[in-house]
Amino acid sequence: NKFESLPKVSFMTSRMKSLKYLDISSNLLRHDRADVQCQWAESLTELDLSSNQLTDAVFECLPVNIKKLDLENNQITSVPMGMAELKYLTELNLASNRLADLPGCSGFMSLEFLNIGMNSILTPSADFFQSCPRVRELQAGHNPFKCSCELQDFIRLERQSGGKLFDWPAAYVCEYPENLRGTQLKDFHLSELACNTVLLLVTALLLTLVLVAVVAFLCIYLDVPWYMRMTWQWTQTKRRAWHNNPEEQETVLQFHAFISYSERDSLWVKNELIPNLEKGEGCVQLCQHERNFIPGKSIVENIITCIEKSYKSIFVLSPNFVQSEWCHYELYFAHHKLFSENSNSLILILLEPIPPYIIPARYHKLKALMAKRTYLEWPKERSKRALFWANLRAAISINLP
Repeated sequence: NKFESLPKVSFMTSRMKSLKYLDISSNLLRHDRADVQCQWAESLTELDLSSNQLTDAVFECLPVNIKKLDLENNQITSVPMGMAELKYLTELNLASNRLADLPGCSGFMSLEFLNIGMNSILTPSADFFQSCPRVRELQAGHNPFKCSCELQDFIRLERQSGGKLFDWPAAYVCEYPENLRGTQLKDFHLSELACNTVLLLVTALLLTLVLVAVVAFLCIYLDVPWYMRMTWQWTQTKRRAWHNNPEEQETVLQFHAFISYSERDSLWVKNELIPNLEKGEGCVQLCQHERNFIPGKSIVENIITCIEKSYKSIFVLSPNFVQSEWCHYELYFAHHKLFSENSNSLILILLEPIPPYIIPARYHKLKALMAKRTYLEWPKERSKRALFWANLRAAISINLP
């Protein structure tokens, strides 16, 4: 027919004392004014209002003794919280409406069957069966489910409900996201870590702490702060030199070799090395910290300047050498020059054997150099020393400007 006003229809039934079942589906029924009262026959227990134009306000205009209610194919978006209680309602059909979530049972204390299929439900509430303990069957299929973490609880709810979901699993299919479209909800799984924000944060925090601890350990073990400090000092020294004397940036070689040694080996350097190289055939210019460091400059600046003005860097290696902090500085800057200029500027003299176990971890460059580079070993026999000095002179032979 063409009934339009639901309140008028209710008043038409108010005097029908024996009316139990009423079908007024496929009409033009509306009820938009909440201030208009409805008055149904008290005997009415089944009402079919499907395929009309009813909205959420219909729940304010229903028979109080209704047991079965069909509201399929209307324009209902939600079930109002403050509606009148339908104490005897056991079956409710809300299929093909515009619902975005499962309705609660605050007004339907006796509800046993609920149909909300073909609505707009993306992620159904997981607490439905807790709020509706009497419900024995729920039809929620053919909704555009969004397969995400929020849906995991609803899927678990199905396993716990003992088969209360009608037409499971065929009617329950993912619509979103695009890559999961067509996947049945029973086949959709996400890890606990991906869905539990607290667990994810705790895991990320623990991994970050472990990573920081590992990096800190490696930094301490490899002495990274020391190398960073040395690199910083080297760059600062070069920057100051550039600002003070930019015209002298083209380094002029002034010495054949810079000597790096421990103070405990100074007697050998002064009594053997310097006299044999600076005297006799071919005058060799050696750079020694005691006589060539410039007063007023920092030790690091003097080391860098002397290494850069020397053709070679001679390192007198001994157990005393590896225990000297300043020898390590000199070795570091000389090694830096070796890589920056791609030259063969290091000469290693092994004055005394160095057991590998006494070389500190920070001297890994020294270990690598001793393993890969040929070094001159100071001979204990006097008959072999002439060859030693000849080889050393040949290694630093160059015409200085």
